[in-house]
Order: sequence, then structure tokens, then C-alpha cells
Amino acid sequence: MAATVAAAAAAATLSLLQRRRAGLAAVATAASSSFSSSPSACSSSSPSSSSCSPSRPLRGFAALPPSAARGYSSEAKAGGEEELRVRYLDDEHKGIVVLGLNRAHAKNALNKNLVKMMSKVMEALKSDKKVRTVIFRSEVPGVFCAGADLKERAKMHSSEVSSFVSKARATINEMANLPVPTIAAIDGIALGGGLELALACDIRVAATSAKMGLVETKLAIIPGAGGTQRLPRTIGVSLAKELIFSARVVDGEEAKSIGLVGHAVEQNDAGDAAYRKALALAKEFLPQGPVAMRVAKLAINQGMEVDLLTGLAIEEACYAQTIPTKDRIEGLLAFKEKRPPRYKGE
Repeated sequence: MAATVAAAAAAATLSLLQRRRAGLAAVATAASSSFSSSPSACSSSSPSSSSCSPSRPLRGFAALPPSAARGYSSEAKAGGEEELRVRYLDDEHKGIVVLGLNRAHAKNALNKNLVKMMSKVMEALKSDKKVRTVIFRSEVPGVFCAGADLKERAKMHSSEVSSFVSKARATINEMANLPVPTIAAIDGIALGGGLELALACDIRVAATSAKMGLVETKLAIIPGAGGTQRLPRTIGVSLAKELIFSARVVDGEEAKSIGLVGHAVEQNDAGDAAYRKALALAKEFLPQGPVAMRVAKLAINQGMEVDLLTGLAIEEACYAQTIPTKDRIEGLLAFKEKRPPRYKGE
């Protein structure tokens, strides 16, 4: 009887894995084909779109003033709302997009307008095959994001609060699901929703002087934009509970020691040490195969949510998507010829 049950269980598991493998293969195919066949924000059907130029901001979002354009791609242009600055970098950093929060008067607090703008940017970035890495940073010295805009929140009806939190959660999920690597550069305070935003990124870099914490319990609420789920997945369940229960704030050094951030760097005179480190990391990613980067992220993200056996099936399905690519052949040829590869994302 035991053998019969075991055999039945094994057959059921195999059937489940086969179905998951087929489904994941479809997802991985979609991720890889976005480089070669899917229409993007920079397709030939919209050649005049400002979001298609690596040297201009996305349409409807402001560029940086020349005096603040260190590491950015071109001279500023006036243009509408400036609470979110979006720049495609050029030259040696081509392929890197920098999103800069810029609500100085509110310490970059998340309000309805900013969340709406972020959602629009995510929609544009996820289908833009020119994008290789996205960096989230602040344009406000000493601040990453102070969390939700409590002044706006105080004027909301209860039903509005629920709707806003749902929208913020969905937007941060969109960030987490961007198909390319994302890096949070934390050069100042990141509290509540600000830390939740950073947790949605693949990699976090912080200045040692930065302050981080999920402090919502002080306000008799809980983290509502992914914090209760992403923090324990990042630093472990017990420590995540401790930090959330106590509303404790940690600095960059402690954040590094507990695994909340991957890198902690001494702040510089310009106040952008974390951003500089993030930019250096993003530059390391640029030479790698674009399709491989996307399916590697997919394999890791999906695999971390399942058991090892299913995770290995996910890896197999994702690996299969790299085999027929032109980039794989180019990588082998470049190795043989002892030269840098010239990947095209095909």
C-alpha cells in the first residue's frame, strides 16, 4: 500500500512539474522575445516618442537641471511635473535608466500623484528593450523616501485610504516585476513605503549614514505595500518580525550586517555615495547578454517561491530560452576570437 501511495504521489508530482515547466517556458519565451519581436515603447511605429530616446526624459516627466546633472545624459528641458525625474543615460552608461524622486518639500513622501507617475513609468520601462538596468534614487539630499504622505492621508476618507494603499502596492509590485535588474540607491532616510519601494528592487545600496525602517506600527497600522512579505524574505522571519514589531530604524552599517542592503558605503561630500555605487554596479551588468539577464531574473524570482525540485524545473525552462538566441552564438564566437561580445538581445 505504501509503495502504491508513493508511486501515485510521484506521478502526481511529475505531472505537476510538467505543467509548471510548460507554463514557465511560455513566460520565459515572452521575456526573451520582448527583445526581438514584441512591440516596445521605442518601436518604429512611434519614432517621435520622447520615451524612445536614450538622451531625453520620458514624455511627461522632467529632466534634471544642468547643475544637478552629474552622471546624467543630456542638458535639461523644462517639462511639466518634476516630482519624478526620469533619465536614460548615454555613452558608457547607455542602457541604464535613473528614476529620481524629487518632492523636497515632503521628503519624497508618496502621494497620489507620485504613485500615479511611477505607475506610468513602470508601464513604459517594462516594454522598452533599450533598458538594461534601472536605478531608483533621490534628488533630495539626505532623503530617499519618507514613506506615505501623511498630510494627504489625513484628508482622505477611509475608503480612499484603502484605494491609495492598493494602488501603491500594485505600483511597487510593478517595480518588482520589471524584467531587468533594479537597484535602490539609498543616500538618506527610507521609512515605511520608502523602504518598501527599496525592498522591491533586486539590489539595495545604502550610505552608512542612511536610516531605514518599517515604522508603520507606530501609527497603529502595518506595512501595506509589500513590507510584511518582502522584509522576511530578505532578512529572515524572526528578525523581520522584531523590526516591524518595534518600528526600529537601522543605519546603513546595521542594514548591511543583517542583509537588508547588499552594500554600505561611506557618504561623500556630494551626498550621493550610494548612487555612485549603484551606478558602478549597473555598469557591471551592461556587458552581459540582455536575454540571459531577463530570464536569469525570472528564474531566480520564480524559483524562490517554490520547492527546490520545482525551482530546478523553472531553471531548465528558462535556460532553454537562451539556447536558440543569436547572442549565445555570439558569446561562443567572441570567446573563440578572444574579443568582447557584441550582444544585441536577439
